[in-house]
Amino acid sequence: MSRRYLFFVKAVIVALFLATAPLFVINWILNYHAESHAYVEMERMGERYVQRAEEMISQTVTALQRLDRDDVQTCDGADRVLFQKVVSSEGAIDSVGLVDHEGKRMCIVPDRELTGKAILPVLRQDGPLVGIGMLEREYLGARAAVVSWDLRNGYRLFAEINPAAIAIDPGPDFIRSYRRVELRLGADLLWYTSGGYTSQGNDPENVMVATINSTRYPLSAMIIAPRSAALTMIQDLKVLAAAGCGALVLIFVAIGVWFSWRPESEAHDDFSAAIRNGEFIPYYQPVMDIETGKLRGCEVLMRWRRPNGTMVSPGQFMAYAESTGHIFDMTRSIMVQTTQEVGQLYEENPDFKLSVNLFAGHFRNREVIQDLKDIYENSKISFQQIVVEVTERYPLDDLDLARKMIAEMQAMGLRVALDDVGTGHGGMAYLQKLGIDIIKIDKMFIDSIGDDDSSTTIVDSMVELADNLGMGIIAEGVETEDQIDRLRELGVTAAQGYFFARPMPASEYIAFAAKVEEDLAAAARRARAEAEAAAAAEAAA
Repeated sequence: MSRRYLFFVKAVIVALFLATAPLFVINWILNYHAESHAYVEMERMGERYVQRAEEMISQTVTALQRLDRDDVQTCDGADRVLFQKVVSSEGAIDSVGLVDHEGKRMCIVPDRELTGKAILPVLRQDGPLVGIGMLEREYLGARAAVVSWDLRNGYRLFAEINPAAIAIDPGPDFIRSYRRVELRLGADLLWYTSGGYTSQGNDPENVMVATINSTRYPLSAMIIAPRSAALTMIQDLKVLAAAGCGALVLIFVAIGVWFSWRPESEAHDDFSAAIRNGEFIPYYQPVMDIETGKLRGCEVLMRWRRPNGTMVSPGQFMAYAESTGHIFDMTRSIMVQTTQEVGQLYEENPDFKLSVNLFAGHFRNREVIQDLKDIYENSKISFQQIVVEVTERYPLDDLDLARKMIAEMQAMGLRVALDDVGTGHGGMAYLQKLGIDIIKIDKMFIDSIGDDDSSTTIVDSMVELADNLGMGIIAEGVETEDQIDRLRELGVTAAQGYFFARPMPASEYIAFAAKVEEDLAAAARRARAEAEAAAAAEAAA
């Protein structure tokens, strides 16, 4: 089987997986959403039933209280007139009357035959002021409720609530078509029931039950529905999801075909292969303290070392890497290599700084912050040793986002340097808005610092600005002793350039650090010896 055909088959398999896997996830999400939404609707239905029942009971109790306040205690003509007013004014009440201590009707308005049958339990001296019960009369699944009010003279006022007042049917159609409702008074008295569905004989896993209890009366509403009722609302969405995933299969297969049969030169781009093969490596250029001669750290520069050993200068590939987005993978690779190559050196020298270059594209999202955390958080190089360099040569698209990212880096312990100051787009705006810690003076100003008064003035202004803003300052591209002397006069304390060392691989940088330390130790020994000799000579004299 040819490599192209094998790649195509793999692409089709991957396409099928990438398209069908989301379908399973989408179906699960839709089912979960439908069931959750249905359960919420069932709870709302239960709340509506309970609320309606509470309103009916409360209205009835209020009406009986008014009769009690009006001193209605008999069945005479005047009291019956008041009974009739209550029935006329309260739509939910269809009759009012009195019962004796045995709970039998003494009179009822509108007039109805008195059967002598008790509609309420026998009156107890310690019984509640308000009583609630059920009658046999019903309408559309709702029974007539009876509410009583104890007059404390052996009689009770009572009012019968019309069953039609409670026979409501709230809720969305997709639930109402399948559900069963049970509104109960206490644990046993069924006030209202609707719907023929029952959970008996069904798999409990396929039944949804929502129970709502009243906080005012011994009332509860239970809504029962099959899970299949919830799924009816998402059938159309499932069809659309299946169609969408089918379209994704075709798209992924088409992409697989294109990748399989595209030109060989495009499929194996030299640059992409170089990233995969680890051909981009870090070189380290020392940064020196020009007052003490100590090594402060280094700037990490990127180099392309081809398999044959030849080196490609950054000018030949950096613009392409940035424009194609390869720079992100390249930067990550470089940072990882620094932890492997110089991690031990930096663990032994906690004052050393490691400067890493970022370009404008790194500040379009927070991904680089996560890269810094993932690479350096548990390495031998601490966040406090990292300096992130932002170049002024290329404009930042979103200064507000860049400022937030820089603030987050600084909160981690990193410092931020503005590179190539005075040569690019940002100028003072970058210093004002980005919260920069260090200014790096570009080589173009250093080259003519001793010969050109304007360059000297510019550098002097940068030093003064850095002092006023509490920033560090580093001179780049230093190549002569005269430049070092002039920088010292202007107040610059740190510099890098060919005068000290060219960018070098890790092994040479580690050796350079050791030599600087040895030279400083030797100079200290010579100074002590000279001081001791001078002291001895003075003593002898």
